[in-house]
Amino acid sequence: MEVLREAHNTYVGERFIPSMTTPTEIRACLVDAFTDEPLSGNVAGVVPDATELSDEECRAVARELNASETAFVTESDGADRRIRYFTPTTEVDLCGHATIAAHALLAADGTIDPGDHTLETNVGVLDVVVEEDGVVWMTQGEPTVEEVDLDPETVASALGIDPGSIETLLSDLPLARASTGLPFLVVPVDFLEELGAADPELDEVERLCDSVDAVGLYAFTLDTLEAESTLHGRAFVPSLGIPEDPVTGTASGAVGGYLAHVGAFSEMPEELRFEQGHFVDRPGNVRVRVDGKVRVGGRAVLALDGTLSVPEPEGDSIIEA
Repeated sequence: MEVLREAHNTYVGERFIPSMTTPTEIRACLVDAFTDEPLSGNVAGVVPDATELSDEECRAVARELNASETAFVTESDGADRRIRYFTPTTEVDLCGHATIAAHALLAADGTIDPGDHTLETNVGVLDVVVEEDGVVWMTQGEPTVEEVDLDPETVASALGIDPGSIETLLSDLPLARASTGLPFLVVPVDFLEELGAADPELDEVERLCDSVDAVGLYAFTLDTLEAESTLHGRAFVPSLGIPEDPVTGTASGAVGGYLAHVGAFSEMPEELRFEQGHFVDRPGNVRVRVDGKVRVGGRAVLALDGTLSVPEPEGDSIIEA
């Protein structure tokens, strides 16, 4: 074997074999957002002090926690704190439920007080409010809504539903790409029974989203399980390795902006309530306010609190056969 570069880590062919030093121990939590009951809502990983972690270490921790997103809280020069968000496979610019989860955890720990906070993200500095009762509100980016010209039959085929359940609504609720930081393809469906029976072809959903430059698809119906809810939603984000996201903050904000844009209500309610997650046994709800700005809010509860060992690589070497 020919040694091309001496060091401590080893590449054999295309395999990476790390040789590690003494691990660094960090606190890592699982926090269920948009719910006040553990093991429901949408689980987020939260590392409340990730200042010393490299990008690769963040990715490794996110893979280990295996939540849809993990929030890594660090110091910021331009805000009260910074959060970076990693799925098990990649970094994403913004995640609503992980933002709610992180601030709820920091408030429960006494690390931050109730009141106004600023948060640096990859999409800019956002405002966060922690209320005395534990509800966390996140102001998202300015909503953008653009109607898209897609064949309803193609959309219905990707979702595994009857095309008529989409076509009957299009005059009032068009297909659109909506974003408050992350773009979603918004698809209205007539009845909850139809939405609940959706059996999406994830490859088709991903191609459909790629065609309109959206990260995922959010299908919703105004037919709800609970009388106080505004709509019932389901979110499919295969491009990020998430077949179905239980309760989605960023998509909820985008859909709140969409509903205001299309004039879905004769008078916009002061607060909307989006229910989601029931079809994946993770029920939760998102509170949404649209009044020039878009705010999403909810509670979060700690499900798991522990210490994670993060080995530090010592360099690398490459060995070829």
